[in-house]
Amino acid sequence: MIVIMKKNAPDESLDFVKEYLISRNFDIHQSTGANRTIIGVIGNTQSLDDATIAHLPDVHQVVRIKPES
Repeated sequence: MIVIMKKNAPDESLDFVKEYLISRNFDIHQSTGANRTIIGVIGNTQSLDDATIAHLPDVHQVVRIKPES
């Protein structure tokens, strides 16, 4: 799963989203660009609800990665 943050999301929002995921035993990988930050969620994300994550502070989009066949 990839969580795309809104442009110029504040550090407080990034920290909140990361803590939300880490507290649910997921590893994360953050990539910060000039305008956007993306958070790669590492682990079995089937238990995560896309809509719940999409409503976290300053989340722009949630992209679920299809499992390999």
